[in-house]
Amino acid sequence: MPLAASTTDLAGASCARTDTGVCGTVYDWTGSSVAGRVADVLVSWPLHIVLILLVCFVARYLLLKVIDRTAEGIATGAGRAAQRSQRRGGLLESSPLLSERRQQRAETLASVLKSTTTLVLGVLAVLMVLSELTIDIAPFLASAGIAGVALGFGAQSLVKDFLSGIFMLAEDQYGVGDVVDLGDANGTVEAVGLRVTRVRDVKGTVWYVRNGEILRVGNQSQGWARAVLDVSVAYGEDLPRVQALLQRIGDHLAEEEEWSPLVLEPPEVWGVEKMTQDAIVLRLVVKTAPLQQWAVQRELLRRIKAAFDAEGISFPFAQRTLWIRDGDPARLLSPAAPGPGDAADAGGSQPPARSEADVAADVSSAPRRP
Repeated sequence: MPLAASTTDLAGASCARTDTGVCGTVYDWTGSSVAGRVADVLVSWPLHIVLILLVCFVARYLLLKVIDRTAEGIATGAGRAAQRSQRRGGLLESSPLLSERRQQRAETLASVLKSTTTLVLGVLAVLMVLSELTIDIAPFLASAGIAGVALGFGAQSLVKDFLSGIFMLAEDQYGVGDVVDLGDANGTVEAVGLRVTRVRDVKGTVWYVRNGEILRVGNQSQGWARAVLDVSVAYGEDLPRVQALLQRIGDHLAEEEEWSPLVLEPPEVWGVEKMTQDAIVLRLVVKTAPLQQWAVQRELLRRIKAAFDAEGISFPFAQRTLWIRDGDPARLLSPAAPGPGDAADAGGSQPPARSEADVAADVSSAPRRP
C-alpha cells in the first residue's frame, strides 16, 4: 500500500471510467487507476510531444517550400518581365549582371524568411512541449519579454541596420553592379548585406556603409540614364548654326551600328541653357541605356571638338577688364616729364620721349593691385 500510495501521488489524480485517452482505456482494461495514470504519463505525454514536434516540422517544411517557390518566382518572374519589356522596346535589359542581382536578392530574402520561420516555430514548439509537461511557462515568457526589451535597447542600431537592409532588398533600391550615391559614399555597389553595403568609388576606395545610416539613395543604373552635355560657345557665333551642328552630331552617333544599342531615344538640343560673362552655354541631351551615359558623353565630346574645328566655331576665352588704379592712364601714354635731378645727371639733356607701345608694355608688366 505505501508503494501504491506513492505511485498514486506521483501519477496525480486517479483515473475514472469516463476518462478518455490512454488513462481511461488502461483503467478499463486493468481496473487500476494507478496503472491508467502511469500509462498516461509513459504513453500519452510522449505521443503529444511527438505530435507537437511533428506538426511543427511539417509546418516548417511546407513554409520553407513556399518561401523557395516565392524566391524562385521573384528571380524568374522579373527576368520574364524584362524580356517582355525588351521585346516591346522597353528600357529594361536582360543581362547576366541583372540576373545575378535578382538571384542574389531572392536568395537573401529567402534566407531571412527561412531563419525567421525556423526561429518562430522552434520557440513555439518548445513552449508547447513545456506546457504539455505541466511546466509553468509564464516565467519563461516574462523573462523572454524582459530579454527582448533589453536586447532592443542595447542593440537598437544593429536591429535598425537589419530592418533597413531587409526593406532595401525587398524594395530593390539598388543591387550589385549599380552606381549609387549614398551621401558620403558614391561609387559602384560590390556587395549588399543585411547590415552593411560595400561601395567602391572611382578612385578605388572601398566604403562600408551601414544600412541604418543610409538616408537617401541615388541610383544611376535603374531603367535608363541620360548624358547631359553643356557646350560653351563664344558670343559672336551663330547660335542656330551651332544648334543644328550639335543635332547632326547626335543623330549621326545614334544611327551608327556601334552606338545605336546604347542610345534609347533620338538626341535633343534643348537650346541655350545659360549665359555667362564669357560664353553662351547650349545643352545637348541623349537618353542612354543604364551605365552607358559616360561612354556616350565622352564620344560626343570628342566629335563636337572635331566638328567645331572643322567648321571654324571657336570656343570662348576668358574675358577680363583691367582697371588701373595707380594713376591716370592718359598721363602714362604721354612723354615722360623730366625729374628734378634728371638734367644734372644727363648734362642738362632731357630723356627721349617714350612711345605708346613702350608705355603699354610697362603697364601690362606692372603688378596689379586688387
